[in-house]
Amino acid sequence: MSKGNYLNLLGLAYRARKCSLGEETIVKDIQKKRAKVVLIANDIGPQTHKKLTDKCKSYNVPFFIVDDRETLSNAIGKMDRVAVAILDAGFANKMKSLLM
Repeated sequence: MSKGNYLNLLGLAYRARKCSLGEETIVKDIQKKRAKVVLIANDIGPQTHKKLTDKCKSYNVPFFIVDDRETLSNAIGKMDRVAVAILDAGFANKMKSLLM
């Protein structure tokens, strides 16, 4: 897996406003079926990890455990982001192909 590629794509998706950030927003986007794929930092807290992965599973939203929060945050130019939901099908399909 070429890590740089998915991070570049994440940055593009974020700049195109095709992402949602923040645990509550992501959960809402999963429930409303807006989230197409969710990226979760590998150093996320256990409760948040369970909450997000359980939501993804119950709504059949694919998710990937990716790099740490610092790497994820740097890709979108924000501080301390532990998860990002991709809301655009095109970006989500490309993301899945890079991460699988």
